[in-house]
Amino acid sequence: MHIEFSRFSPDQTEALVDFLTGEEWPFHAGVQEASAIRKRAADGLYDDAESRTFWLLADGERAGLVRLQDLEDGTPMFDLRIRQAWRGRGLGSAAVKWLTTYLFTEFPEIRRIEGNTRHDNLAMRAVFRNCGYVKESHYREAWPAPDGTVHDSTGYAILRRDWESGTVTLPDWHDER
Repeated sequence: MHIEFSRFSPDQTEALVDFLTGEEWPFHAGVQEASAIRKRAADGLYDDAESRTFWLLADGERAGLVRLQDLEDGTPMFDLRIRQAWRGRGLGSAAVKWLTTYLFTEFPEIRRIEGNTRHDNLAMRAVFRNCGYVKESHYREAWPAPDGTVHDSTGYAILRRDWESGTVTLPDWHDER
């Protein structure tokens, strides 16, 4: 399978609307309204100083979407969505490895990258670990679901120095008396 990443442009707004509203995103908070997506795109929120969005193309098909956020913060975060038909084929790991390299290469001032997922999104948690990210947080009842339930959230991060050296530095979980 050939995988590539293509930067989103405003003329692709309708494709973005179709992508985000065209199927269920079980591990993402909030409902995607077409009008809200169009407004955010018109306001430049998918590609501006703070964020960049990329299509994940698998064999030429829009199989996923990567949105990089907080680019001026020093600790960017990201949103990753893989279409149902493409899940379980390694695209999540490919996307996280790509975005990690992209961010650390494109933004030399970035020291760390963060990502969050619901505690029950076991596939994404495995992607984080397989890509050198370390679990740093567990937020109880912090992730509201569209059906009204609230889930725990887990946070992962990778440090530039770990990425450069190929090592993993674990947090000191025993720093309290």
